[in-house]
Amino acid sequence: MKVETGSATMTSPLKALVEFLRLIYAKCYRKLVRECNQQMSYAIRRLLRAAMCVFSWFVMPYSQCVSGRIARRKLPPIEDPLLLLSATVLAERIRRGEVHSEDVVRAYANRCQQVNPLLNAIVEDRFEQALEEAREVDRQLAKGLLGTAEELARDKPLLGLPVSIKESLAVEGMSNTAGRKLRERKVALEDAPVVRQVRRAGGIVLLVSNTPELCLCWETYNQCTGLTRNPHNLQRTAGGSSGGEAALIAAAGSLLGVTTDIAGSSRLPAMFTGVFGHKPSPHVVSPYGHHPSCDDENWGSFFTPGAMCRYAEDLPLLLGAMRDPEGAPVTLDRPVALASIKSYYMENDGPSGLTRPIDPDIVRAIRDVAGHLGAQRVHLKRLRWTLDISVCKMLRMKNVETIYTPQSNGKPDTTIKRELLKYLLGLSKSDLPSVMIGPMQHIVNNYIPQSRLDFLDAQTEKLRKDFLDLLGTDGVFIYPGFPNTAHRHYRIFHKLVDTTYMMVFNTLGLPAASCMVGLDHDKLPIGVQVVAAPGQDHLIFAVAKELERRFGGWVPPPSE
Repeated sequence: MKVETGSATMTSPLKALVEFLRLIYAKCYRKLVRECNQQMSYAIRRLLRAAMCVFSWFVMPYSQCVSGRIARRKLPPIEDPLLLLSATVLAERIRRGEVHSEDVVRAYANRCQQVNPLLNAIVEDRFEQALEEAREVDRQLAKGLLGTAEELARDKPLLGLPVSIKESLAVEGMSNTAGRKLRERKVALEDAPVVRQVRRAGGIVLLVSNTPELCLCWETYNQCTGLTRNPHNLQRTAGGSSGGEAALIAAAGSLLGVTTDIAGSSRLPAMFTGVFGHKPSPHVVSPYGHHPSCDDENWGSFFTPGAMCRYAEDLPLLLGAMRDPEGAPVTLDRPVALASIKSYYMENDGPSGLTRPIDPDIVRAIRDVAGHLGAQRVHLKRLRWTLDISVCKMLRMKNVETIYTPQSNGKPDTTIKRELLKYLLGLSKSDLPSVMIGPMQHIVNNYIPQSRLDFLDAQTEKLRKDFLDLLGTDGVFIYPGFPNTAHRHYRIFHKLVDTTYMMVFNTLGLPAASCMVGLDHDKLPIGVQVVAAPGQDHLIFAVAKELERRFGGWVPPPSE
């Protein structure tokens, strides 16, 4: 028998031999590509570890100097009892006329004025407008114009409650520079969709809080507002990029906070300050109305506004108010029997050989959480690719707004070479992360082989499948969020690779929350991540409430 191959003919034995050789070649090629990728990863890891080590030689003395100049003061004590009630309790009391919204808003405005001189967390406030809005709520409630308490709980769950907003999210008439030093102050012309949702739910916007420039750092500082400090120890960082929100909430200067999260920006500050920070499932909350912006089709899968609060029971309350009516479906308040939740955990990332060892206090906390939940220890080997897949995915997103983005005239304000030179000469108006984002994007998009990117994309999908298979619709994953508790200011710069503990869940599109579970030997908060499958945010909330019950939750910062 003969087989046609174009114009030539081939006998079956010859065809079989050719096919056998083709398979051998393909297998050898795949093995070669795999080995090359592994060798490249090993080389990149060694290079990055060396770079972080060298960088620390410069960062540590500078950090010590900056932190040492900050007075070792403590916050004023929390005196108003309204500041110690959860939003869930306060909302019910306001609806029933047992507490006035004006009193709640005034209590938080006064507390902000007490603590902000120490924390430096507020960019701009609207205390007087907020108080007037609160008075109007009280007037309408007294006249019975807003409906019954039950109707209000359904339609306006945040009625009369003060809410703080991360300054990078647009609040009409308020600063919206995202820490960028501009020729003219940028003021939001309209509310971001998530802010509109909060207002529709009855929330009263109290202020906008500090962020790093363009939200590009895990430390909250910029050349406009300055450095935000941790209420538990002013010489320590509040994290970033939602550090302003975290510092205020932990200090009882804010009740509920609307944050954002693209690489742990909500979870790390919550972890460092001892509150709860939740990154929802993708597309549950509208990602628009944010500065910086992006029109990449995958933006909403990586980036999302998040919820932050002191009490776990307030997470579903706030997220329910924030959610996009046309967004992805999610269950928030479905009753969950804790015994029905399957729990899994890991104490580190493999280890990957890249991140630093987890502090013993955090390891003990994870083991305590796992023991309490009866969690099964697992080993997801593909987590070793976390840095590679996360960085390459995020830096390949198109048209992310940076200092290099073309303006209305079609030209950028600056170029990579020019800005690097200006920064080295101390003449740049931008901070290091904003300057470096351009070179990093250029390297990933122009110098990483396509075969390498294809390999990492494949690993991303495999890791996502690993998690979906593990978690199903009834599982949660307990994981570190960062190797240490709050460090001194600016030390994040030689620990950048450690952020991959959080970044990976943005890359995979999984909801995750940072939950407060105790204090370390320095009396600094310890947080762990609780992760679930997309759309299963209610499992995270149920576990967060249980961890709060078991381990105590938020602890007031030390006071004078």
